[in-house]
Amino acid sequence: RDGNITGRPVSENLTVGILKRLSGPLAFLSPPRVREESARLIGRMRVEPPRPEMPIEQLSGGNQQKVVVGRWLAADPKVLIFDEPTQGVDVGTKAQIYRLIMDLASEGRGIVLISSEFIEIAALADRILVVREGRIVQEMPGGTTEEALFAACTKKECA
Repeated sequence: RDGNITGRPVSENLTVGILKRLSGPLAFLSPPRVREESARLIGRMRVEPPRPEMPIEQLSGGNQQKVVVGRWLAADPKVLIFDEPTQGVDVGTKAQIYRLIMDLASEGRGIVLISSEFIEIAALADRILVVREGRIVQEMPGGTTEEALFAACTKKECA
């Protein structure tokens, strides 16, 4: 539901959530505004190749994922929920997504990161909540090691 719009270009996929803001006085979409915002988001998300007219399905999976994140950033949210944000992407794209999450947090945005990758949680979280079967079973501080996180997630008494 919130993924890419196949058969449509990168620019439309990036700006579909902010069409009202990109419209002119008579509510017609302003092509120069769409181009400008698309270029800004493509640059911020480091989409490769940086071609706004390219059909979204011609991008790699990692770049498609960056376009989806870029779409939500265009709306300027105060809180973002990342659910398995690096699943199925290459190491380079993972690093870019990690940097983006850290940058967004440093801007003062709230970040909720849901991940099954302990290294991801250990590296990015300020506060960790271990959830099992819909319940918070333990709270841990940021900087927790992967080993401690693994132990917290596998405790028998938490089950």
